[in-house]
Amino acid sequence: MRVLGLDEAGRGAVLGPLVVAGVLLDVSKMSKLAEIGVRDSKELTSSRREALAAEILEIAEYIAVLQAPPQTLDSEMSLHSLNVLEARLFAMVIDALKPDKAIVDSPDEDVRRFTSYIYQFSHYKPPIIAENKADDKYPLVGAASIIAKVTRDQMIKRLSLKYGEIGSGYSSDPATRDFLERWIEENNTLPPIARRKWKTSQDMLTKVRQSRLELSDY
Repeated sequence: MRVLGLDEAGRGAVLGPLVVAGVLLDVSKMSKLAEIGVRDSKELTSSRREALAAEILEIAEYIAVLQAPPQTLDSEMSLHSLNVLEARLFAMVIDALKPDKAIVDSPDEDVRRFTSYIYQFSHYKPPIIAENKADDKYPLVGAASIIAKVTRDQMIKRLSLKYGEIGSGYSSDPATRDFLERWIEENNTLPPIARRKWKTSQDMLTKVRQSRLELSDY
């Protein structure tokens, strides 16, 4: 039996893409993931994630990675929720790899609803196990989490080479907030790598423009 694990990285970021990864593995090789120490990518250091990603590539039958850039996220958020977009990306991976079963990390507390979204978009409809924090429970989903995170980190590094230091892309990162504020001050708009629909982006844009208005009063 071929089982597919699915997870994402960058869902809550304000800069850069959302990355979805699928890891397809024969059930007979599933124990190897636990043996090499695969678990939720957030619990691992960057160097450990990269080392595990290389081992996962050796073990997996197939790996698929999709990304949704900020422009796609903004466009989709005008029409649907982020959960719907994520389900559509998961469905695309399922259609491409055609597993006998899929295990997915559900961002929706209502896992039945999230599963129904996936089936709505997929042509190939295997049994799906959808759980919150599935990357903690299933090493296969943890493997997908690692691949997604390593891929996104590489993309963020390339963006930093182009735009200067942008941090991790998350609003909790001071380097990311500094980059956003500096860019808006210099260009009076958000950078092309920012998710414009995100509250952090709008708040930062308002903050910088408001400070300009206050300075102009003097």
